[in-house]
Amino acid sequence: MTLRGRVAAAGALLTIQLLVLTGCAKQATTEPAAAPSATGGASAASASCLAGPSMASKLKAAVGDRVPTLQLKCFNGAGQAALTDLKAPTIINLWASWCEPCRTELPAVQAYANRAQGSVRVIGVVTRDNHDSAQAFIKEHNVTIPMLEDPDQRLLTAIGRNALPVTLFVNADGRIAYVYNSTALDAPTLESLAQKHLGITLPL
Repeated sequence: MTLRGRVAAAGALLTIQLLVLTGCAKQATTEPAAAPSATGGASAASASCLAGPSMASKLKAAVGDRVPTLQLKCFNGAGQAALTDLKAPTIINLWASWCEPCRTELPAVQAYANRAQGSVRVIGVVTRDNHDSAQAFIKEHNVTIPMLEDPDQRLLTAIGRNALPVTLFVNADGRIAYVYNSTALDAPTLESLAQKHLGITLPL
């Protein structure tokens, strides 16, 4: 190759590298839109399925840290809800219709919620599941707890888990008190964990 050809080739390569780097830079600086503030649209949207005041937090997953800052879709289609809107003792059950232990556990969670009668907030998060399949299970088992939807398992990932079901016990200040990720819970065990980690004692 002549000297002129080598110079032209080097120039072309440099141009390609600059274009690639420019593309990477644009991609790296293109972030999702910031979540609405606690006093903005997010609170209004979340009121439809969580109905709780908001509170700020950072994305953390360890016991003792605040619940991850995530916006999840309301399963009923009524907008989105922020997990940081949970300013009350809360039990969050992550489940999916294809998960056999979840199919055993969720009815027990609903039974506990029925007994709790407002003593503690209980919500579900449909995780990495087909909406219609989850809806069929919810209807079949008469599940009425507020439900969020997380098809990309963002919450499961944020808390450092990869298997379902998972149950989070969250204090009134929004901090994770305990993470249960083992065999399917039954209602008595759930009641015992809520009493131990959240101080919730249900009436006899």
